[in-house]
Amino acid sequence: MRTHYCGAVDTSALDQEVVLTGWVHRRRDHGGVIFVDLRDYKGLVQVVFDPDRADIFQLAEQVRNEFVLQVTGRVRRRPEGTVNPDLVTGEIEVLGTDLKILNRAETPPFQLDDTDVNEESRLRYRYIDLRRPEMQQRMRMRSQVISRLRRYLDDNEFIEVDTPILTRATPEGARDYLVPSRTHAGHFFALPQSPQLFKQLLMMGGMDRYYQVARCFRDEDLRADRQPEFSQLDIEMSFINEDDIMTLMENMIIDLFKETMDVELPRPFPRMTYAEAMHRFGSDKPDMRIPLEFVELSDAMAKVEFKVFSGPANSEDGRVVALNVPGGASLTRKEIDIYTEYVGRYGAKGLAYIKVNDAAAGREGLQSPIVKFFDDEVISVILERTGAKDGDLIFFGADSAKVVNEAIGALRVKLGHDLNMLQGQWEPLWVVDFPMFEWDEREKRWQALHHPFTAPSVDTPEALEANPKDCLSRAYDMVLNGTELGGGSIRIHTMEMQQAALGVLGIGEEEANEKFGFLLNALRYGAPPHGGLAFGIDRLIMLMTGAGSIRDVMAFPKTQTAACPLTSAPGTVSEAQLRDLNLRLRQREKSAE
Repeated sequence: MRTHYCGAVDTSALDQEVVLTGWVHRRRDHGGVIFVDLRDYKGLVQVVFDPDRADIFQLAEQVRNEFVLQVTGRVRRRPEGTVNPDLVTGEIEVLGTDLKILNRAETPPFQLDDTDVNEESRLRYRYIDLRRPEMQQRMRMRSQVISRLRRYLDDNEFIEVDTPILTRATPEGARDYLVPSRTHAGHFFALPQSPQLFKQLLMMGGMDRYYQVARCFRDEDLRADRQPEFSQLDIEMSFINEDDIMTLMENMIIDLFKETMDVELPRPFPRMTYAEAMHRFGSDKPDMRIPLEFVELSDAMAKVEFKVFSGPANSEDGRVVALNVPGGASLTRKEIDIYTEYVGRYGAKGLAYIKVNDAAAGREGLQSPIVKFFDDEVISVILERTGAKDGDLIFFGADSAKVVNEAIGALRVKLGHDLNMLQGQWEPLWVVDFPMFEWDEREKRWQALHHPFTAPSVDTPEALEANPKDCLSRAYDMVLNGTELGGGSIRIHTMEMQQAALGVLGIGEEEANEKFGFLLNALRYGAPPHGGLAFGIDRLIMLMTGAGSIRDVMAFPKTQTAACPLTSAPGTVSEAQLRDLNLRLRQREKSAE
């Protein structure tokens, strides 16, 4: 139906007859001459209809935005002064000699060049939203990225294996989506949160190097970088250690950025321990483009009379830090109040600050309601450790270490963006040596920081059981610009160590066999040392395209409430379907009156 794509016609086709198909992006009537910008996924071309061909011109008068057309015409140069250098087709136009309206369109609910369309409308009419050049570019980039990743892994002797979508619930940190079984009354499948156990079983089956572009499902609260269903590049290897897989994956991402964006990432990626990342930035995925770091002040604040500081400074789980913002003294009180409200979302009870007007003058050169609570020695320590200069602003965090890390860590990122402090475009980082477990104060038991199949850094089950608090894991996360691209670990490959890890988590032998006895049994039959990781494809594409949300790089995403406005999912089902599944609803929606 066409000889050329609209966006690919250029001066090489001058004086040729072409057949084009696409959508009407814009129609303009200029004094008897009709101009139509015809659009397909490659771009736009200008088509001209003149009144010399009365039948064709009359048909062109009926054309409106988003009509689907087939146009036959001759390529010619645009008149002098009308060239558009921003378009591939900007030097030419097509003089229409024939026109077919393949389909008419009602007025769309929004214009494709409207940048202020609410997300609900964009998702409800996603098939229209996807026509926008920006969305077309993102979908093409997504395809190119996945294709390049596959090629790299194929070249490195990985094989792609599909793992089950209908499986059973496993403890991976989020709620499962459950699917009732018709043939096994009262039993449920779970949609996979990841292919974790299956890829380990593939290693036990001798597959050696596996990958999969896997669909994953998690019934959790949503935010900009989360969806109930998402895609991840899942990878596992046998007979490797951390350096082996980190180097291979690092080279894969370097290759990806070079081939798809012509961006040279640093080689090798820097590495930082979890403990250092939390100490310096309050985050295990620090954005290294932001030149702000925490300054520890717990020791200096231990004896001050101001209990807002001395309380956390003397608490076993407390922390007091400062964050020096160069030039921050220019912030107004209103702006500081906005930041105070912001850290409150992370549990902070307030945001103390000191404006440094004259650092050399000590106390007299500082502007703050909290200076009166500090003696000269403490003030001297604050100024010395922060390296504050005239015109700087020092923010303080004082609370439990968890609240301080989350609140001041988030403040650091926000300040970096608000004050245009970013240095460099792409800053990758490996974070390593994570704790094996974290204490759940509510349930009074240990939880796995990653998942219970992560290998500990100790060699024996006895060492793991003796000191779970200080045990590190053989885990690693790849971070890019403050976003976790992917994470993984070396896995436990002996039954004794796996049982010990489950025991620390309070999972006894009976529960362990009921939940994943198949894995424990497999470990009895010669499991190789193995490890892997998974990359969040949606997050990766979001970063590479500069999108603000993973919803902008997915063809048909859900809303913040895990609903689909396009298909009105989730929906109700019939009584017959419920009977087949041996289910009865406990509560029904109230009928509209």
